[in-house]
Amino acid sequence: MRLGLALGYGGEPVEEILPIVRRADEIGVDSVWSVEEYGPDAVSVLGYLAAVTHRIKLGTAILQIPARTPAATAMTAMTLDMLSGGRFHLGLGLSVPWIVEGWHGRPYDRPLQRTREYVDIVRTAIANEERVEHDGELYQLPYRGPGSSGSARPVKSDMKPLRPDIPLYLGAIGPRNVALTGEIADGWLAGMYAPEHEAALTRPLDEGLARAGRAREDVRISPILYVARADTAEEGRDKLRPLFAHLIGAVGPGGRNTYFDVACQMGFEGEARTVRAHLADGRRRDAVAAVPDTLLDQVALPGPLPAIVDRILAWKDSRVDTLILLDRDPELLEAAQAAL
Repeated sequence: MRLGLALGYGGEPVEEILPIVRRADEIGVDSVWSVEEYGPDAVSVLGYLAAVTHRIKLGTAILQIPARTPAATAMTAMTLDMLSGGRFHLGLGLSVPWIVEGWHGRPYDRPLQRTREYVDIVRTAIANEERVEHDGELYQLPYRGPGSSGSARPVKSDMKPLRPDIPLYLGAIGPRNVALTGEIADGWLAGMYAPEHEAALTRPLDEGLARAGRAREDVRISPILYVARADTAEEGRDKLRPLFAHLIGAVGPGGRNTYFDVACQMGFEGEARTVRAHLADGRRRDAVAAVPDTLLDQVALPGPLPAIVDRILAWKDSRVDTLILLDRDPELLEAAQAAL
């Protein structure tokens, strides 16, 4: 099992993230992943880091599919791979309806079909073996629909890729999306994953692998874990409870919370329903208090440093390829890397 480092969602100044990324590069951490919601984009920071690191892999977790055309994503991937000397991993994901429609102004429709077509176009464009043509239900290249000039022809990139098969990961939580990941992706950026529930959590992935005639090792599992170092386990859990109360309990009008579904898969249905009910009734403090200790201990890393390292070692017997830590503590990162 390898170790990864995830950057935060808030767009920290580069002088704050550069020391930990450089240290990760020095001590042999496998990869660093930029994230993207509706703050910083996941691309710009990696272009900078490509120039100031030497061997650490650079990944996006994730680029939002509805925010960019497939061709734009392929151009970005080829460029970052070139700038980094072949160290780039392309992580893609659908995001969530309220971000896609509220921030990007795009419909959140037919997500699985959109992902399948998008990945196909991106891979064809990066391979650069032929002009890109795609006549799908959601994407047409060349476009010949309403408002088109009618004069477009298929295009092939002017840029020769450094690698024609850049590793492609999908960020997926719901079972159908996870199954699709098993069919078409090189890696799975998993949400709320725990070794204790691996059989249940990977069942959709394995179904997708079987449909495509693929082996387990064809998809690398890479969960992102929140870390809360503290003097005691309880203090660490308390730092994480508000976040997980929101992840598990929040649900918008007509929406479905896949984190809630995963918590139920893991055997925490009663607790998850309690958290959701408290939030729905405006009792946020009660919702936070209702997040179970066991869940936090299994899907996150709360507590003192020795306990965190012991917990990381427990993941070594799982199917996880890369354990990605969302943290800024160089001492913790060094201890975790040394343990692995």
